[in-house]
Amino acid sequence: MRPSGSVAAPSIVLLLFFGGHAAAQEARAWLERMSRAVEELNYRGTFVHVLGGTAETLQIVHRNEDGQTGERILSLDGAGSEFVRQGDRAQAIFPDRRIVLFETRSDSSPLVSALPSNTTEFSPHYELELGESSRVAERAAQVLEIKPRDEFRYGYKLWLDQDTAMPLKSQLVGERGEVVEQIVFTEIEIPADIPASDLEPTIDTTGFTMLRAPASTPLAAEIPWRAMDTPDGFRLSVATQSSIAGSDTPVGHLVYSDGLATVSVFIEASAAQADMPDGFSTAGSTNAYSQTLGDRKVTAIGEVPRRTVRRIASSLVAE
Repeated sequence: MRPSGSVAAPSIVLLLFFGGHAAAQEARAWLERMSRAVEELNYRGTFVHVLGGTAETLQIVHRNEDGQTGERILSLDGAGSEFVRQGDRAQAIFPDRRIVLFETRSDSSPLVSALPSNTTEFSPHYELELGESSRVAERAAQVLEIKPRDEFRYGYKLWLDQDTAMPLKSQLVGERGEVVEQIVFTEIEIPADIPASDLEPTIDTTGFTMLRAPASTPLAAEIPWRAMDTPDGFRLSVATQSSIAGSDTPVGHLVYSDGLATVSVFIEASAAQADMPDGFSTAGSTNAYSQTLGDRKVTAIGEVPRRTVRRIASSLVAE
């Protein structure tokens, strides 16, 4: 007679396999819901942004009307700057300098920039894991962790609203498990509608200087530079050359991404960056590495560990 254990063992393996697959699919569904929630929901609230040892408290109003999004973000600290966006038309108001800067951009919210993007192109270099239930800003939350499988990328820990998947708290997690950047709502409201008037600036800009940010101009020429030794999963997604206001020399721009983390590489004439030393620099969660290659200054920058920007910049060659 065959021992009963010899029949049960394969069944246990199958249960573990399908159970793990279902959990991964559920975690991915939460992540995709979060990406939609940040753009599609109407919400207003107060959150604290902690970066580089500095904490800033901000008020946010986000409105979606028939797919057209806009937001207003007011800093409650320091000079109290304010950012207002309608579609891709944005203005940044700096009351201490009495300046209003008009730009064309769609993703300048510190909330959005602190969250993982490109969730539909998730690479196999991360593991998704659902954690325990929790509470943030008096709302029930589901914890979701994004864990890198190697040392070349950061991870995330997210607290998502149980009802809407709106991110109530997010942490960017470094190589040693340290929190590199954090966003946490202290209060939040998710109403069905928000009036358009709530996006009007609250700062009186009478007498302020109005400035418009110069735009870079794409050039037709392809740039020949490529990184020859990127960490596994990082692939070239952008290769452009632009003429930038204030510079006589075109600047090459490469973007490498693994579907979540992104590294931008800038290639300029070394003479134009003579005052920029080679080596590392860090600003909050962003690391940069600069290196002189012949008559070119190469700078790789991104929200990734130092070893990642150095490896990409150091392996750049002209094809």
